[in-house]
Amino acid sequence: MKKQTFTAIFTIVSVAAFLPLIFPLYSFANRETPIVLGFPFSFFWMILWVLIVVVAVIVLYFLDPERKQQEGDH
Repeated sequence: MKKQTFTAIFTIVSVAAFLPLIFPLYSFANRETPIVLGFPFSFFWMILWVLIVVVAVIVLYFLDPERKQQEGDH
């Protein structure tokens, strides 16, 4: 994967992960019911997006072309 493509994907993932946690998109999830896993929906929504971001960062780490290049130098 080219560095420019990776940078574009990284930027899109970063912005897409941040948007559901700010107004006005958060207003969709800003409610107490339903209760999901014992949490109000708004709290569950935030935890869900934090987990999605963690998974996305791990995937991007393994796709990073510079990481592969550095491993080849050793």
